[in-house]
Amino acid sequence: MKSQSGADFTAFIGLDWADTKHDVCVQAAGCQEREFGCFPHQVAAIEKWARSIHRRFGGHIAVALELSKGPIVYALQKYDFFVLFPVNPSMLAKYRQAFKPSRAKDDPTDAELALDLVLRHRDKFTPLRPQSVKMRTLLYLVEQRRRLVGDKTRYTNRLGNALKQYYPQALDWFEQRDTVLFCDFITRWPTLTQVKRARKATLTTFFKTHNVRFDRLIDARLQAIKVAMPLTHDVAVINTHKLYALALIEQLRATLKAIHDYDKEIAAIAPTLSDYALFNALPGAGPKLAPRLLVAFGEQRDRFAGANEFQMYAGIAPVTERSGNKSWVHWRWQCPTFLRQTLVEWAGQTINKSFWAGTYYRQQIAKGSSHQTAVRALAFKWTRILYCCWQTRTPYDESKYLEALRRRGSPLLKRLSETM
Repeated sequence: MKSQSGADFTAFIGLDWADTKHDVCVQAAGCQEREFGCFPHQVAAIEKWARSIHRRFGGHIAVALELSKGPIVYALQKYDFFVLFPVNPSMLAKYRQAFKPSRAKDDPTDAELALDLVLRHRDKFTPLRPQSVKMRTLLYLVEQRRRLVGDKTRYTNRLGNALKQYYPQALDWFEQRDTVLFCDFITRWPTLTQVKRARKATLTTFFKTHNVRFDRLIDARLQAIKVAMPLTHDVAVINTHKLYALALIEQLRATLKAIHDYDKEIAAIAPTLSDYALFNALPGAGPKLAPRLLVAFGEQRDRFAGANEFQMYAGIAPVTERSGNKSWVHWRWQCPTFLRQTLVEWAGQTINKSFWAGTYYRQQIAKGSSHQTAVRALAFKWTRILYCCWQTRTPYDESKYLEALRRRGSPLLKRLSETM
């Protein structure tokens, strides 16, 4: 990645962060002496330390730390005299191990090592440059939404397991369990005994008020409820698992509402960003993945020297290790996982929505690749295309891409012709 010159820094600081305190190692520019310090993770203490450092050195001060986001990063970003250099934690660990094979770890030592890395290898690090407020807001929204979706899946799985213990019929009556309909049904009739006591008219009204419009589906559910037999009569099993199911329902209901609120916020902010149209028009993107793709690339087009550099950063490009006569190609382990997840998930959505992508995927499967391996290979090809569209601000056009394949005499185009 591109880096900026740091010749005008008045001082360099290595910072080892923790929940309650932060160790620092400070070295003035043009001086070989280093000093160590520590300050608590308290707003007033951070303010006091930052101001004292600036009064002492003035100008711009480089700070190396193992984070690109988090409370201490947000706190230091308030001060325009600090330039933050994120250091990969695994890089710092390997650097520490090079000098301490015993793997002994100490916070002040880590602060000094972070300082040493930036002083000796400054060209390998990129200063942290925050993007616009809207872009960062969208980034936090899509990341937090994805975590909420993970919570929804966990609650749904736990709820399903709880119902299997005493009320498995409810799982058969509803294909989707992560809905308000399912939550309201279990809340109102948390046991088989209670739902069998309900009147037919009451159940019919319930389904219709929850937008179940197909009479055939309603009748099938009513009939299934009528003939259902209890799995168990053990009161201990029924009462305890009913209580647990109701607790999970409340958690699931709150999570569903939160996801809905996030969707509204994302839908309001994403279209206001200038590059949104580039990603919204992509096959398979839609309202969920288009904002994620937008923040995956961001606004700073000068961050990467080329598509290959972006692929390595995103974790899409595989790693090749060679030693003697041995060669090993494997998945990249160190990368922004949410970014890679976004690219791979979207690539999977294009299989049935892009003609060449579907053909390429099936070609990989025919070669013996697993589904995940084939999708990752497809994501690798898509990332190069997206990078070019992003750099030139040109919307993706499948017909133009197919024409480019034809001009290059691509084997993929031949395969496309055979399948047509």
